[in-house]
Amino acid sequence: MTTKVAVIGSGNIGTDLMIKVLRLSGTLEIAAMAGIDPASDGLARARRLKVATTHEGVDGLVGLDEFADVSIVFDATSAGAHRRHDEVLRALGRTVVDLTPAAVGPYVVPPVNGDAHLDAGNVNMVTCGGQATIPVVAAVASVTPVHYGEIVASISSRSAGPGTRANIDEFTETTSSAIERVGGATRGKAIIVLNPAEPPLIMRDTVHCLVGDCDDAAVTASVEEMVARVQAYVPGYRLKQKVQFDRVAGDDPLRSLLPPGSRQGSAAKVSVFLEVEGAAHYLPAYAGNLDIMTSAALRTAERMAAHRAAEVASR
Repeated sequence: MTTKVAVIGSGNIGTDLMIKVLRLSGTLEIAAMAGIDPASDGLARARRLKVATTHEGVDGLVGLDEFADVSIVFDATSAGAHRRHDEVLRALGRTVVDLTPAAVGPYVVPPVNGDAHLDAGNVNMVTCGGQATIPVVAAVASVTPVHYGEIVASISSRSAGPGTRANIDEFTETTSSAIERVGGATRGKAIIVLNPAEPPLIMRDTVHCLVGDCDDAAVTASVEEMVARVQAYVPGYRLKQKVQFDRVAGDDPLRSLLPPGSRQGSAAKVSVFLEVEGAAHYLPAYAGNLDIMTSAALRTAERMAAHRAAEVASR
């Protein structure tokens, strides 16, 4: 038995997500797509694929006959719009998977805490940079405390649509918070770079973790195992080179980021360099930043649906 879902947002992310549900999921069934631009390519594609549509946003969605059977709604709009969407949908008993940086619900990064919030009414997928880098921070933190975690997400400017550009501040704030709350770093910082290069470059991510004394081999093994877990649902996710370790000298300014009681001991900077190539279901392959978001959202909704089906079966 499949779980019916709907998508709000007929832009790049929402359309790619719709196509992923249709092509990849054996447990989710796309019932409807809502947008606000009647001329959008997303709504046109949905109609051609026999998916119910509306260009009247969330209000139009809840008015569709097909909405009656929908259990989970993906929101691929904007942080500002999401807050109202959440109010409307949760009042109607629907679960919301939020692909905006609104962070109304708890953060979910599938290979790190994918089973922690299966009963939540709203879950937040952090950001593209968060989905790509927080698994690595968590992998390092599972071996040794991470006192400071900094990530730099570099994406093609072509893959940064209006929603991404309008939410840059929310991106940095939400990602920084999730580096701490999900990744396990004491302090987190996030930076996004929109790269105008032509031809467009695929997503590149750099992760720096400041730690105390550490076992290099154990950290490397943990990172490589985590990369393999992400690759299970994002095949284009990969390490660009070996994990790097730089010992932090006594006069290095980085030591100011260590806890006061640790500044005299050993310290190291762990650097991990990643590349994310998209699956090109709807978006071009260089848009790995969008692909990892839709892939993570799909994985999360499938887990939630399976969990709820198991609960019903056990009654």
